Amino acid sequence: MLKDMGNRSYSSAKNFAVVAAIFSSSECFIEGYRAKNDIYNGAAAGCFTGGVLAAKGGAKASAFGCAGFAAFSTAIDYWIRHSD
Repeated sequence: MLKDMGNRSYSSAKNFAVVAAIFSSSECFIEGYRAKNDIYNGAAAGCFTGGVLAAKGGAKASAFGCAGFAAFSTAIDYWIRHSD
């Protein structure tokens, strides 16, 4: 049972690393391209990440992935920027 839990934890860690790598690299690229550090970079990177992760499901899944991840990224970015 402990070995199975370790295997599942390792798999989850790999998936999280893939999501984080896609999001952070796309946000860095977008920020460098726009030469601005604002909330729109995270929204665009979230849209790209969600779309890429849902691409196997087709265009509709990619659109929903884009919208969902962009909304989540924007909300987190807004909260971080406005928490004093």
